[in-house]
Amino acid sequence: MTLLAPQSRIFVAGHRGLVGSAVVRRLTADGHQVLTRGRADLDLRDAAATAAYLAETRPDAVVLAAAKVGGIMANSTRPVEFLEDNLRIQLSVISGSHAAGVGRLLFLGSSCIYPKFAPQPIREDALLTGPLEPTNEPYALAKIAGICQVQSYRRQFGASWISAMPTNLYGPGDNFDLETSHVLPALIRRFHEARESGAGHVTLWGSGSPRREFLHVDDLASACVRLLETYDGDEPVNVGCGEDLTIRALAGTVAEVTGFSGEIRWDTTKPDGTPRKLLDVSRLTGLGWKPSIALRDGIAGTYQWWLSEGAGSSRA
Repeated sequence: MTLLAPQSRIFVAGHRGLVGSAVVRRLTADGHQVLTRGRADLDLRDAAATAAYLAETRPDAVVLAAAKVGGIMANSTRPVEFLEDNLRIQLSVISGSHAAGVGRLLFLGSSCIYPKFAPQPIREDALLTGPLEPTNEPYALAKIAGICQVQSYRRQFGASWISAMPTNLYGPGDNFDLETSHVLPALIRRFHEARESGAGHVTLWGSGSPRREFLHVDDLASACVRLLETYDGDEPVNVGCGEDLTIRALAGTVAEVTGFSGEIRWDTTKPDGTPRKLLDVSRLTGLGWKPSIALRDGIAGTYQWWLSEGAGSSRA
């Protein structure tokens, strides 16, 4: 028996972001009625306004994909925003959902919640067993608080709410701003612009040795639907592909896809971040889910999407 009824009314918070837009595409394709609200009409940091919207619309389910996100540079230079904006969004949407009687809620966190030196692959029970990566600690603490909030509503009120922890994501709708983007879209833009300008080399941060796992956002969206339909556990669920590669190898693949043939140099005076971050996804695969988009194919598709959106536009 599915835990998400056919043609449910589902509010997707953060529908214009990388994750939210993919979830909207998938839910719409599956025949659900998707409810959205733009930032100009509803600031999710405003608890009263958010509660009023949820009380008025009374969705059957909520997917909380809204978040203040960014890469190492953004997290390092604006930690207050990454902590406080995310806490406000989560408190508003989760408490407002309870007041509105929302039956199902999926909170989307991040794999950065886990300790910096957690055993690999990282199991869900590694949470809070060691210190976090300093460069994104404020963001991680906010996401940990979100998990705790969902668990608290389950325990105190019996809410059928769940949390999912995605690995590094990429795909159509990604952020290509070099000041705030994550590693993969930043690499796509750097190599594309280097090829266009005829540059002989590209210098990247760190040593290239850290290992990372990447999941296409459309695969994440399919996992979200599977969780909404089948999972009702207290513990968060990791969402990933179960395989990783070095940043150096990733850079080589992106260079090939974008047609950059120059030298790749590494600035080892810059931070690497967490040495490895591979998720144990056995809990999710036990529900019968697996990813379907190969990394190189996904990178090529993402590159083409960015080009079609106008590389160098405001979206870039």
